[in-house]
Amino acid sequence: MIFYIIKRIIIAIPTLLGLALVTFLLLRAIPGDPAIGLVGERADPRAIAAIRRELGEDKPLPQQFIGYLKLLAHGNLGKSYYTRRDVAKDIMEKFPNTLRLAFSAMLISVFFGTILGILSAVNRGGAWEKVFSAISLAGISLPVFWVGLIFMLLFAFILPIFPPSGTGGGDPAYLVLPAATLGLNSAAFVARITRMSLIEALGSQYIMTARAKGLSPFFVVAKHALRNALIPVITLVAIDFGSLLNGSVLTETIFGWNGLGRYALDGIMKRDYPVILGTVLVGSAAFVFFNMLADIAYAYIDPRIRYGRR
Repeated sequence: MIFYIIKRIIIAIPTLLGLALVTFLLLRAIPGDPAIGLVGERADPRAIAAIRRELGEDKPLPQQFIGYLKLLAHGNLGKSYYTRRDVAKDIMEKFPNTLRLAFSAMLISVFFGTILGILSAVNRGGAWEKVFSAISLAGISLPVFWVGLIFMLLFAFILPIFPPSGTGGGDPAYLVLPAATLGLNSAAFVARITRMSLIEALGSQYIMTARAKGLSPFFVVAKHALRNALIPVITLVAIDFGSLLNGSVLTETIFGWNGLGRYALDGIMKRDYPVILGTVLVGSAAFVFFNMLADIAYAYIDPRIRYGRR
């Protein structure tokens, strides 16, 4: 297992470097000039040229990218063009908020999605089937920004149960609405995957054998079928968790959540290249990390899986 983890880390390094290169080139291909954005189009050309030199934007692209790689080698993500603050420090301040939001959203999606999927799988053709279809369709179809605004209208203004925006200094009440908004879509997919995987497991030969032995339906589902049905669910959860970390821009913007997504959006709007590159790299590294955790979890759920062996 340790060898497998080391191998995954080694493979992730060139992947992240390649992503940094693609992002770097795409940013430079987009029309616009950060120096002009800082001082304005009517500024003195000499002032604009001085800003370009200060930012290093006057150098050839290969030299700029090599300079950025040197910063990465020292654990430095550069400085924001606008605030002149270290991007790494800003990300360290904001990432815990995004992690807390994504983790809460994933707990909501796994809890409700798994329960709904199990109920739908063991009660096919019944009332739960209709409830499952309605909820999963709504969760997949409704856009995040619309869900967020509806939740805010219902539970912050019409029924003032939760605060409408902000982080509240860690108060859990401020986390409920953005987490529910972010987790709704994921819950629908978790429910669908749980249902399909559990239906397949319930039709397996070993389940028929367990039923023939006279085991209770609850024991058959909880002890035998569900454990094997969880492997594709874990895959989806790992991918979704990485997606929630990197896709919380709209949710954080709607609810005024001071996290990594909102920080990235500000960088995009201002063409702040170090901020954009830094958030992309950190988000990608988190995505790779949580997928690796999912692979490790397979070995504990299914003992038939052995890494590094054929």
